[in-house]
Amino acid sequence: MQQTNRLISLDVFRGITIAAMVLVNNPGSWSTVYPPLLHAKWNGCTPTDLIFPFFVFIVGVSIVLAYTKRLSQGASHSHLIKKLVFRAFKIFILGVFLNGFPYFDFTDIRIPGVLQRIALVFLVCSLLFIKTKWKTQAIIGVVLLLLYWFLMTVVPVPGVGPANLEPTTNLGAWLDNLLLGGHLWRQSEVWDPEGLLSTMPAVVTGICGMLTGHLLSANLDKNLKVIWLFVAGSLSIFIGLVWDIYFPINKMLWTSAYVLYTAGIALEILALIYWFVDVKGYSTGTKPFIAYGSNAITLYVLSGLISKILGMIQVGESSLHAWIYQNLFLSWLGDYFASFMFALTTQVLFLLIIAWWLHKKKIFIKL
Repeated sequence: MQQTNRLISLDVFRGITIAAMVLVNNPGSWSTVYPPLLHAKWNGCTPTDLIFPFFVFIVGVSIVLAYTKRLSQGASHSHLIKKLVFRAFKIFILGVFLNGFPYFDFTDIRIPGVLQRIALVFLVCSLLFIKTKWKTQAIIGVVLLLLYWFLMTVVPVPGVGPANLEPTTNLGAWLDNLLLGGHLWRQSEVWDPEGLLSTMPAVVTGICGMLTGHLLSANLDKNLKVIWLFVAGSLSIFIGLVWDIYFPINKMLWTSAYVLYTAGIALEILALIYWFVDVKGYSTGTKPFIAYGSNAITLYVLSGLISKILGMIQVGESSLHAWIYQNLFLSWLGDYFASFMFALTTQVLFLLIIAWWLHKKKIFIKL
């Protein structure tokens, strides 16, 4: 399938994001990881905490760029809605498949997840785009952020007491346990970082991307678009930091402050890439990221499968993952650098070869 009229800077940004996601998800050892490559333990934001919201933001931008053209060509709303519902369903099921692979024990399989959240955000934002104008989308985004703040900081938690933002006793954790008990994140078992309630503000991250897509699609001078992207990004970061005082920036809860703070940074980075790539026409060093960005979800799924397969295959008394890490990296590199290089070579660079081949063959796998 051949692609046309793509916003190259968005592919570059998407490629950087998915490569970073693969890198931080696959260290040689979780006990020796450079701190910037780890999530914040609770409140706060590390570079790693920016990656997932960046991808969700990019989903929002892509919705506008993709469906604006289809609507202008006369595609019916009902036809588009059927297609996007089916696409969201496929992405969601793929996420559940990845969680269950290879044993598929449905008694405790994790139902939420990264792809599942992307699917839900894509579905809601696509419907909003088809049925509403950008001003309505902006208003809905503000209302959802305020509603989530109210629910998490004011509404009492049934069976617990006053509203709180602790990992296991907040309202989101209570809802996850009520509806998805036994099918949550195994590291916690009683709450999920991609839980039900926190998907509400994640939708707003997608809406921020859609509003950015509207700006990029507008009939404006490209340099003016860059200025507006930087202004909007700076304002979003500022509001996020102020809100952090009352509703802390927190990736696990996907707080309203976190939405605005990360969306602001995404705007600044996209503005910079857009200026270099689409305005000035610089392309040096972008091709690997364009290749990654053109098949982002496919590469993410492959990364997850590779990680699990390396952990399953036994070499002597250890897994193939452990054998490769210990013999090819840890045996001659320092522990932290060895852990980093394991992720860089066995995942990021290996997947780059696949991404490059797919892009060269003009194979773009759409779910």
